[in-house]
Amino acid sequence: MYPHDVEGSQESRWLLKALRESAHELESQLWGLGEDQLRWRPSDDAMSLKELVAHLRDCEEHFLQTLELIAYRDEPKLASFDGDALVLDRDYQEIDLPETLEQYTYLRHCTMNVLWGPAAGAWQRTGRHPYLGQISIEQLVREQNEHDLEHLWEARRIREELAQRAETS
Repeated sequence: MYPHDVEGSQESRWLLKALRESAHELESQLWGLGEDQLRWRPSDDAMSLKELVAHLRDCEEHFLQTLELIAYRDEPKLASFDGDALVLDRDYQEIDLPETLEQYTYLRHCTMNVLWGPAAGAWQRTGRHPYLGQISIEQLVREQNEHDLEHLWEARRIREELAQRAETS
């Protein structure tokens, strides 16, 4: 059964479309930028575009692992994850951007395969998160979409600020 055959079909189709397209949208925000622009942070507490890509890759890896646990096991115990802490722990400014973007795209492709495969029609399956309690595939997909949107907007704002800086230089 495909997600479009389950309850809430309009929302699930919209969420799947949004997840599928986010990697391409992220890539479009990076086109034509040089290394200095990719490393630029709009403020001391903001991420650069390079850091955003690495953060999204690491979050996608955790998201995929969590989805697979719920899809393949009954009531699994889920690990907590602090993606924001990784920005501080890892040197995201030094990543190889094409490689990291390729990894993110691949992980998202794997995520889509789980959502269209084992998790199709099973969006109500749950796992137990240490802080959130019972959480379903559907809830995870919604949260991942919101996370994507937050960072895509952030990437667009950075891109716009870089364009404005270029105009005034």
